[in-house]
Amino acid sequence: MRLTGTSFAVLSLLRLLGDATPYDLKQALEQSVENFWPVPHTTFYAEPERLVRGGYLSVQQEQSGRRRKVYSLTDSGRHALREWASSAELQPPQLREEAALKVFAGGDPVALFEQRRSYHAAKLAELEGYLAGLDDEWGDSGVRASLLIGINYERLLLEAIDRYLADPALAARRIEAGDGTGPQAATGSS
Repeated sequence: MRLTGTSFAVLSLLRLLGDATPYDLKQALEQSVENFWPVPHTTFYAEPERLVRGGYLSVQQEQSGRRRKVYSLTDSGRHALREWASSAELQPPQLREEAALKVFAGGDPVALFEQRRSYHAAKLAELEGYLAGLDDEWGDSGVRASLLIGINYERLLLEAIDRYLADPALAARRIEAGDGTGPQAATGSS
């Protein structure tokens, strides 16, 4: 059975949470891994059962109430996660930025990157909030380290967007295009 990034995301979350229901995993994913490793929800929900079939997780179903499934790491799952995490092999990083693709396709870079700037500012505040809320149990873990990386990543993106939007050549091109956003629009001159 081939383990994927999604597989290791599930195994990592269970290592941190201990036993967990699918809902627990989804909540933890949204507040941690998805900040640096996006996972489609349909893929994520199917992955625990796939890992059970592969022997990396065990599952118990509650006998009463909502009859929720509770997943746990097996020894094979712990071993696979430890081997993967300690491996120096990394895939090349991928940039999947829809705003950049739209600009490439002819979209308005200022409008798109101003919107993207708002997103990154909100994400930075969210990650800083998670970091401030970490208790001592997680303070020395990979959770703290990944939050610090994410915070610095968001700051770098905001800086890059601000530099781009402040570029005098960009302002000159917008004035030449007569799009109504340059100094002429503010003064009413032509």
